[in-house]
Amino acid sequence: MKNPGAKLAILKVEHLFQISEIVTKSPNWKLALDKTIQLLRTVFIFDNIVLYKQNPGGDGLDVMYARAIGRGRSGEADIAWGEELANKVSRQRKTIIEEPTNSAEENRIKRPFILGIPLLVSNHYLGTLIFIRFGGPPFAPSQIRLAEFVAHQVTLLIERNRLECDEEELQAQYKQVQLQQEFISTITHELRSPLGFIKGYTTTLLRPDTTWDEDTRFEFLQIIDRETDHMQELITNLLDSARLQAGLMEMNFQPIRIDALMSDLLVRTQLHNPRTVINLQVNQPLQPITGDPARLTQVFENLISNAIKYAPGSELLIKIEQDKAGTSILFKDYGPGISSEYLPLIFERFFRGPDQAMSSQGSGLGLFICKQIIQAHCGKIAAESDIGEGMVFHIFLPYDRSGKEWPA
Repeated sequence: MKNPGAKLAILKVEHLFQISEIVTKSPNWKLALDKTIQLLRTVFIFDNIVLYKQNPGGDGLDVMYARAIGRGRSGEADIAWGEELANKVSRQRKTIIEEPTNSAEENRIKRPFILGIPLLVSNHYLGTLIFIRFGGPPFAPSQIRLAEFVAHQVTLLIERNRLECDEEELQAQYKQVQLQQEFISTITHELRSPLGFIKGYTTTLLRPDTTWDEDTRFEFLQIIDRETDHMQELITNLLDSARLQAGLMEMNFQPIRIDALMSDLLVRTQLHNPRTVINLQVNQPLQPITGDPARLTQVFENLISNAIKYAPGSELLIKIEQDKAGTSILFKDYGPGISSEYLPLIFERFFRGPDQAMSSQGSGLGLFICKQIIQAHCGKIAAESDIGEGMVFHIFLPYDRSGKEWPA
């Protein structure tokens, strides 16, 4: 092909196709713009490009994207060029060209040729795309049409990005609604069970036509007492869960020694569970860490309670070690364990394993709360298990929430 104009036209058509393909296939708008500009620069000369987007209030423009491609330019300084024209385009909603009035000026930087194109969707203004050439040449009609095509593609990118953000927000709202519905359903179900026991046994004890012996009365009162404790624990967990999700859980951080905290807890545990064998191993000496003693005790108490509840008769090993990064705590029982397929779910809100789901034990909130508390300490908690191999929980707590290591 000997006609250079025809060859250039074919090149531009190929570029238009490639630009459309970039816009369609790129995973995000910034990457798409980077690739589009790189491709466009081979057939359309410009020094700077700035994308102004109308701010949410609709009373001004914000820089959404800017690239300084000309030699020796700084992006921060170049953004200012074209702002006045961008505002003019936003008012008139049409393509505007601004050329320098002083053609005798030798410094090309002081002779900018600026092309401003509105970004419109169904006559709704989204922003302005600015192309800048320092020192010329003027923008030719074919180049303006090419720039307008690119502006249209940029408009599609912005609109697609907006729709994706809207979809994410709707999905988040839908998930929140689902969580609220599950929350209400769980509260209703979990409270109905202990309330049913309390109501049933209280009504039975109060029957005027029957006299109960002391042993029976004592048994009924024990059931009422146990179910009241269960309901109190459930309500506390529900409130803690709601506070944690809302970010309203208050933490009282202070220097604490994990070994002292654990020893005090085990004394109380053995009083209520004298038959439970708990083996505490501490790698002495332990340095203090920064934490909330009440909340960490709540975590440890939950893990110990779970071991006693779901691995009855099993020995419980608690091992505490420290290194320069922080404190590691291991809880291990030798009970039935759970299938490894459930491990990714056990810290989820309201999750209960198959054995728990068949009984009234557990609200499915304890481990969720544990994880949230540990994360509030900038720590980590993980679990490992399999059928017949017991349950192991690993907790790591840094010395303080900044993550600084203990000096060697």
